[in-house]
Amino acid sequence: MKRKPDLLWVLVLVFGLGVVTTGYTEGIWEYKADSPSIQLNVAQ
Repeated sequence: MKRKPDLLWVLVLVFGLGVVTTGYTEGIWEYKADSPSIQLNVAQ
């Protein structure tokens, strides 16, 4: 039994979390525009 679909789902989950985290931090930056002190690098 191959486990490649499980790896695919893990990559999809990580990518989804990255998108959600980026959108959430951008929302925080718009809310606190006077002090953008949080730096988040999702993909390097």
